[in-house]
Amino acid sequence: MKSLAMAASAALTMASPADAVPADFAKKAEALLNHSYPADGPGAAVIVVDEGKTVFASGRGLADVEGKKPIGTGTVFRMGSITKQFSAAIILQLAAEGKLSLDDKLSKYLPDYPMPGANATVTQLLNHTVGVQSYTGIPGWMSEKNTAREFTTEQMIAEFSNLPSPSKPGERFDYNNSGYVLVGAIIEKVTGKPWHRAVEERIAKPLGLSTIRYGVLESQTSAMSKGYTTRDAKLAPAQVIHMSVPHAAGALIGSVEDLAKWNAALHAGKVVPKPYYERMIAPTKLASGDSPYGFGLANREVRGHKAVGHGGGIFGFSTDSLYLPDDDLFVAVFANSDEPQTNPEMMAMQLAALAIGSPYPAFQPASIDPSSIEDWVGVYAIDNGERRFVAREGKYYTQRTGGSELEVIPAGNNRFFYRDSLTWFELTKDKSGAPTMSMYQQGALKPEISSRSGPIPPPVAAVMVPRATLQRYAGTYSSPIGAFTVMLPEEGPMMVQLAGQKPIPVEAVSETEFRTVGVDARIAFQVDGHKVSGLTLKQGGRELPAKRD
Repeated sequence: MKSLAMAASAALTMASPADAVPADFAKKAEALLNHSYPADGPGAAVIVVDEGKTVFASGRGLADVEGKKPIGTGTVFRMGSITKQFSAAIILQLAAEGKLSLDDKLSKYLPDYPMPGANATVTQLLNHTVGVQSYTGIPGWMSEKNTAREFTTEQMIAEFSNLPSPSKPGERFDYNNSGYVLVGAIIEKVTGKPWHRAVEERIAKPLGLSTIRYGVLESQTSAMSKGYTTRDAKLAPAQVIHMSVPHAAGALIGSVEDLAKWNAALHAGKVVPKPYYERMIAPTKLASGDSPYGFGLANREVRGHKAVGHGGGIFGFSTDSLYLPDDDLFVAVFANSDEPQTNPEMMAMQLAALAIGSPYPAFQPASIDPSSIEDWVGVYAIDNGERRFVAREGKYYTQRTGGSELEVIPAGNNRFFYRDSLTWFELTKDKSGAPTMSMYQQGALKPEISSRSGPIPPPVAAVMVPRATLQRYAGTYSSPIGAFTVMLPEEGPMMVQLAGQKPIPVEAVSETEFRTVGVDARIAFQVDGHKVSGLTLKQGGRELPAKRD
């Protein structure tokens, strides 16, 4: 008899020789799932549907680690931002019924909302070009003192409505959970019902989606999984969050089975009329450059095949879903950890690639002679900056302008890959013999090729700054994106921390300017006489000022 842990990995397969997926797909999918998640810890449920037939559905790991309850395909998870496509669909239904227009301004429904957000259109709320402050991005806001308490819609809006707008409506794409709280508010104004009741009545009940419901009902959901995180290098219960907090941006729960039913109905035209569906999945055109995001769904690519989908991340859970329209293939992966062994997005893309018979290349670490890649160490010109390829103490790293160093693993034959990513690159030479780097972003079939522009310039030598001067810099500084804290430990370097992020050590390049260690950024202090009045973060060609508190 199988143990519970072993039973959790048993797969339901209903493939037949007539299916379009490869004959060994289920076997390979099961092996991938078992390799990606442990049997005795938090895991994942997956489903793959090809042309309306479930060709693979399985659970791996435990829905309740303490109770040894296995994950199955009917296990319920917090879906996180997958919720957004349901909220968007309600708006599109209301538009099709003539009850609102996608060109309506927010002020029509929330007359007291301040400018410039009041001028945002419903469309701009849906495609993340609204320009208001996303509450999940407010440094320090997502602490348990906020997330553990219940909010009304009005109370949630009050948390961000009076904050400075990072951009004008329609100016640029900026993923925004506040925008979807406002979407929920509009649903409530137009229907006269809570946004989640509209989802229930208009979508869940008509389509028979029994597990897709408001997350506040988790305690009443028998198949609900527990959510986990990693704290102090140990498995721990996830941070507490009342599901009123994610609102219409991320508060729904459900199973992969029901999400597959939803996907089939949506893409078959059973949820919103075709003209509105086409807008839902269309990229957003902007003067600053097109965004792949539509309304609650984003465009992607899997091995050269068009895909549309969305993922989610919320305390205790990570999710992803993909639909390949030309292949009529759907994949969903739900994990009950916010730090799972394998990212559900990566898992979903790997399953989709297997199903279409074009698997991503698999790499294993290999030992290499450092001298064999000496010609390639250096700087490479790329769009909007440069990428550095660095060899240091037997390890290898890349770093984009304004970004952090990322370790890359040699795989032999001048190929390198990143851990927990489908991206890899190959070092080659062009016809003239010049070193080039062919970067396969997210395992793309076609690489981005860049040429080595020169060696890595020597770093500006660090300088010694008197401790008394460093002590003058210590304190807090307020910026539009939150507070910076400058700390001077009794031992070790000065540290700078943006609220909600980890402290980063800095080292001086002058008495007033410091570079961050491991991140391509600078911190410059403004000194007026003997008074430190502020600082400026310089990163990626942008400057962010902060005033001394």
